[in-house]
Formats: sequence, C-alpha cells, structure tokens
Amino acid sequence: MNFQPPSLRLGANTVVSATCIIALLHFGREVLEPLALALILSLVLAPLVRSVTRIGLARMPAVLLSVALVSTFLTGVGAVLATQLVTITRDLPQYRSAIRTKVAKVREVVERPISRIEAELSAVAPSGTVEPVRPRRGGVNLAVTAANTATSAPVPVEVRTPRTMKDTLGRIVGLVWGPIGEAGVVLILLVFILLEQGSLRDRLVRLAGQAEVSRTIRTLGDAAQGVSRFFFSQFIVNATFGAAIGLSLWLVGVPHAVLWGVLSGVLRFVPYLGVLLAGAIIAVFVAAIDPGWSLAVTCMAMFLAFEVVLANFIEPKVYGHSSGLSPLAVIVSALFWGALWGPVGLLLSTPLTLCLVVAGRHVRALAPITILLGDAPNMSDAERFHQRVLAGEADELTKDAQAYVRRFSFARYCDHVLLPGLRMAVSDLGAGTIDKLQQDRMRAVIANIAETVASASESGSRTRRKAVPLLDANIGAHLRQMREARFGRWQGSLDVPSGSIVLCAGLPSERDEFLTELLVRALREAEVDARSIVAGAPQERPEPAHPGLVSTVFITYPRQDNIEEWLLAVAELRADLPEALMVTVLLPYDEQLPKRALVEEHVDMILRSFEEGLAFVAPDRAAQANGAPARMRAA
Repeated sequence: MNFQPPSLRLGANTVVSATCIIALLHFGREVLEPLALALILSLVLAPLVRSVTRIGLARMPAVLLSVALVSTFLTGVGAVLATQLVTITRDLPQYRSAIRTKVAKVREVVERPISRIEAELSAVAPSGTVEPVRPRRGGVNLAVTAANTATSAPVPVEVRTPRTMKDTLGRIVGLVWGPIGEAGVVLILLVFILLEQGSLRDRLVRLAGQAEVSRTIRTLGDAAQGVSRFFFSQFIVNATFGAAIGLSLWLVGVPHAVLWGVLSGVLRFVPYLGVLLAGAIIAVFVAAIDPGWSLAVTCMAMFLAFEVVLANFIEPKVYGHSSGLSPLAVIVSALFWGALWGPVGLLLSTPLTLCLVVAGRHVRALAPITILLGDAPNMSDAERFHQRVLAGEADELTKDAQAYVRRFSFARYCDHVLLPGLRMAVSDLGAGTIDKLQQDRMRAVIANIAETVASASESGSRTRRKAVPLLDANIGAHLRQMREARFGRWQGSLDVPSGSIVLCAGLPSERDEFLTELLVRALREAEVDARSIVAGAPQERPEPAHPGLVSTVFITYPRQDNIEEWLLAVAELRADLPEALMVTVLLPYDEQLPKRALVEEHVDMILRSFEEGLAFVAPDRAAQANGAPARMRAA
C-alpha cells in the first residue's frame, strides 16, 4: 500500500454510512443478489473466456460457448441430484420404521442420565418443598371433565373442493418458477457482463478519475485474479472431496452414493457449515438404512478422516494464500452475508468479502476491512518484531528467527528484521514511551535471539539453549563475553592459515559493540572465522606476532559525535594490520552520521548491509544462503 492505513475510530458519519449501506443491502436484496451472483460468476468465467478467445473465436461466440459449457455442467449436476432425490422420496417409507426406532434409542440414551440426575436432586431436596397437587382416586379430575365437555361440543364441518390437475400443476409451476426465473436473470446478466467486460472496466476507471487510473486497474486485476484463483482451487478440492466420499460410500454399500458425493462437494462451498450439514445428512440416512450402528459409525469415521486430511494437509498446499482471508473472517463473513441474503449470501460470502479485502489494499476508505479481515495484518517483519520484543515474547521471536535463518541467513535477518525493528524501539525510547521493564525485556530477548539462533549453526548443536537472563551491561559486551568463555581470549586458535581471520572492530560504546557482535555471528554462521575486538583498547590489540592472519577488518561506521575517536582507532588498526582490507558498513537507518567523503578517505570500502559484508568475505556461502543456483555462484 502506498498510504498509511487509517485509524479505526468510529465517528457519527462512519456509523451512519455503514448503517445505510447495510440497509441498502438488506432491502435491495432482490436486485443485488442476482447482480452479485453474475459479477462473481463473470470473474470466475473470465479465464475460460480468455482461453477460448485464444483459439481464434470472437468475443461473443467465446462468451456464449463458455456460458453454455458451464450451464450444461450445472444442469447435469442438478438433474443427477433431482433424480436421486426422487428415488429417495420413493424409498423413504421403508426407512420410516428404522428412523423411529433409532430416534427412540437415542432419546432413551440421552434422557436416562438426565432422569437419574433429576431423581438424585429430588432425593436431596428440602422437605419443605411443596408437592404439586394431584387428583385422588375418588376425586374429580377437572382436566378429564373439561375434555369430556369439549368433546361433547359440535364439531364444525368444512367442505373442500377436490383439487384438480390444473391446481396441482399451478402449484408446481409456482414453486419452481422462482428459482428458475432467478437463474434466468443471473444467466442474462452474466452474458452481458462478460460481453461488456472491457467497457465496464473503462467506466469504472472513468468513475474513479484520471488520477486514480493505475490504482483502479490494479484493484480490478487483483480482485479478478484472487477470486478466479480461489474458486478454481476450491472447485478442484471440493470435487475431489465429493468424488472420494461418493466412492467410499459406494464401496461400503450405501445406496444413492452419487447423490451423497455430489451433495458433499456442493455443500462444501458453504464455509464450515456446509461440511457439517453434509455429514449430518449422510449420518441420518445411513442410520436409517442400517439396523445397527456399525455402518453409520464407519461412514462418519470415513467422512471425518477425509475432511481432516483435506482441511489440514491438502487445502493449505492447494490454496496457499489464494483466499486472502483469515479463518475468523471467513466465519464472520458467512454470518453477515447469510443473515442478509440467506443461502445465496452463504455461498457468496467468501468471494464478496475477498473483493472488499483486495479493494482495501488500494482504497483508503476500505483499508480497515483489509486490516481486520485479511489473512495477515499489513505489517512488515520488522514491525512485528518491534511489537513482540516490547511484549517480551522471547519464545515466539526465537522460533520466527530460527525459521527465517533456516530459509535465508542470519545476516539477512539482521538487515531486514532485527536492526530495523530495534531502530523503531530506539525511536520509542527517545520519545519516552518505553519503561524500564520493557527495556530489560528487550535486552534479554535480543541477546537470547543472537545467542540461540546464530550460535546453533556455529556450534553444530540443535539442542535448546537456556534463556539469557536480564542484562545489566550492554548486549554486545554480554555476547562477546559468552563467546570468549567458550573459545578463549582470542575467540579461537591462532594456529590457522594466513589470511583466514576476519576481524570485526568497534568503539567502546553500546551501539558499536552490539553491531560488531551481530556481524561476527552473521559471519560465523556462514563458517567464516570472524572475531571481534574493542578498537582503541590496548589489551585487545591484535597479536603482534601474527599480523598476517587477518585478511579483512570490519569497523563500525562512525557517528558524528565520535568521529575523532574513530579516526584514531582506524589509524591504529592500519598500523597493526597493514595488509588487511579496511571495510565499514553504512546501515541505511543510522542517523547523525558524518559525511561519506570523510569516511571514504580512511577505509578501502563502504558496504550497505551485513549481507554485502557476508558476500564480500564469503561469496559462495552468501549466494547459497540467498538461494542462488550453484552455476550462478560459480560464475
């Protein structure tokens, strides 16, 4: 999005506008329902029409052929359903006794515990409870007397004219004409929308204004692509589900298996509720045809197994993010559109809401809908890190960091997540919005991430490390002390090949030591022998007997307030390591920096990120971490 999302404050104008829109949707249902159906179907059929036009047909024949193919398919499915339903209606009387027996058994099983609980409660009830008055044997039963009096009254006689064939046909036509007429209206609208698709897009662009041409076209394209992809994926998945259910029921000997398979596939288009309804219908029917319960339990177990596998393993791979809606948004949209438009609203709830969510990515007024109902908030990884680090969610941040590093590298994680997120926290700290407890949480979480995530590949251990306690000193010094405790003063052996060590140096400040330690761990994760020192400290100057071991020195970029100290440290490093390259990293979100020309005079190279530093000293490892093919790395 090219704009910041608006706040979700509800004013009087917003409430009135929303109320008017909902009232318009409710009272304009008869007009808006077929129009919405036709628009959604036009988005679904648009790829088919384009495919047909590619073979050489003109626009009108392509539209008519596509609509005819889809109408034929839907008519065939409807004919199968109608035939099977007629057969079930004819066979229903023979299942009536079995249904009554099963209902009686279920009622007995359900009522028996309730009756027992009621008896136990009555036994411990207080003795002063007033018992209901019951008529004695010799008494007069007022209810029976009233009933006898009522039966002695004259019964009115109603004369009915016998129903003719004409009346019966009229009732049937009246019953069927409504859905057929609505389907005809939708079909006509669909044809004209497909024929005038280009013209309608031009009109919408013209309506939005010339200044919004790019955004309007992008919104229409995203909505069409999202709805088409979602419906195609959903059709494939639901058709597979219906075929699997029908075949399984046929194999176990359930009559009308084709009907139940088609019904399961069709009802699954209704979010969540459709699957429950299909399962309930199949369970009731199987319980009616089987004297026992084994067949019903078997069928329900198969149904649940197919649904669990489909919902948890197949759908996430097939759909991906094609729906663009969160699971809660699907339920809420189904309730909203179902309450407004009934069954048609349930069927259209997901695509209609999806269109609103897509439009909210480009239209400012609809941005709150995208934020509330989208599959993920419009938030970067750095912003998510900033919020979680303030909340002290160490475990969640560590898991996210480990997943990110497994996919890319720790250097990339520092560049795109950790350091930008910390820059936001530093801004909050400068504004005084972060208290002492949140500062301690931040230090502990950041140190835990750097120690746990970056050290996992360095040590080759996949075991879970202990959480880092709250830090009193700066994080960089803490991390360096932990590494020195494992590897010694020089953080490793000095008996290594010449030019194999990369030295990371920084001034004795919390900023420089932290950046230095992050860079060391990013390089060591890529199997680079990286070590760190505090520049300007005499006890930490490189070993004078081994100056040729260091090939590259990374020194933190200076700030305006310590430029003189930085220049002195660079001069000392030059004197101690005359053959090493001097490199610094200018991070794009750093502030209060000296002019670049002043720094360039004293270093050999200025890089822009930790990833560039990794690529500079270990190009093969950097290319592998970023997913580049081996052939490109070799080139």
